[in-house]
Amino acid sequence: MSRLLKSKQLLQLLTAQFKEILREPGVLFWGILFPILMSLGLGIAFTKKADTVRNVAVIERNQTSSSLPADSAKIATFLQNHTEKVSAKGNEPERYRVTIQNDKLGNTTFIFQKIGWQQAMVMLKRGSINIVLDEKNGQIEYHFDPLNPDAQLNQLKLATLFTNQPISHPQSSENIVPLTVVGSRYIDFLIPGLIAMGIMMSCMWGISYGIIEKRSQKLLRRMVATPMKKSHFLIALTTVRITMNFVESALLFLFAYLAFHTTIQGNIAALFTIFIAGNLAFAGLAIFISCHTARTEIGNGLINAVVFPMMILSGVFFSYHNFPDWAIPIIQKFPLTMLADGIRSIFIEGAGFAEISISGLVLTIIGIMFFITGLRIFKWY
Repeated sequence: MSRLLKSKQLLQLLTAQFKEILREPGVLFWGILFPILMSLGLGIAFTKKADTVRNVAVIERNQTSSSLPADSAKIATFLQNHTEKVSAKGNEPERYRVTIQNDKLGNTTFIFQKIGWQQAMVMLKRGSINIVLDEKNGQIEYHFDPLNPDAQLNQLKLATLFTNQPISHPQSSENIVPLTVVGSRYIDFLIPGLIAMGIMMSCMWGISYGIIEKRSQKLLRRMVATPMKKSHFLIALTTVRITMNFVESALLFLFAYLAFHTTIQGNIAALFTIFIAGNLAFAGLAIFISCHTARTEIGNGLINAVVFPMMILSGVFFSYHNFPDWAIPIIQKFPLTMLADGIRSIFIEGAGFAEISISGLVLTIIGIMFFITGLRIFKWY
């Protein structure tokens, strides 16, 4: 009889938690629509097109090209003889267009704009251009950020144009074989990272902040008088959150599949395993953080102290291998790093249980340890 009552109690807690979440309009936006909008924006921004267009600023002098010596008018001569003038509207600067043809690597179109130095600096800071051309003493000067790889590539292509070589890609391009591998796009890298980050954010804010807020509003105090067990309350929170995370992740993947043709190359069962392990890890961590805290201000600080370092360092939006070598072994031990690497390996590397077994086991142990510790020191008020 007591087992039946306990099972009904847990079922009622699960039902109440589901209703509480579904009645909150913000859940639909932040949990479902926001990750989809983020993946759409970043996917469009970083999806490489076959043909690229690059704007180049040309410093305009207060004198005509005819008054310049023949050896100091290289840019003006090039623009006059090898480019097509683009029609300008109103007070727009003069613009010229030239295209480097390449069937394998895609065409590159350069739009040259004649503007002053100050205006060029403004456009450079805004990201409208990444390279500025000037001419002094008969020599062309290229001004660009040496740490910007796209600007470096543009400089190499422009140098080819201005050295009287044919307007085409280097002749060795017949030896170039474009590599198109499934899973090599940025959007393929991004989607698993967004799924992992969504699990972390949902657990940390949905469970941890929810408990802290209920405690600060003295709602948990009222539950002391009920026969409800702490373990049932926390299990209900965790179960509901895992279910919601599954729905949100599935919708995000469905969108990525329809919009960007993202696929899962690895074992689906292994993906489900690492998904559950990651949910358990962050749910346990969320319960541990919120087991004593009674003020939302302190709760915000604790949650952010856990969330933001991992969100930046754990390879959600870019590879953590960009960090110094000494930091990589540390970053790889973060729960979000293990989760993101595990999901990403299944999505784009075709991994299975063997590849994610250690990460899944570590995440599960982390979740169980933090859950048990948080349960023991949990207080209602």
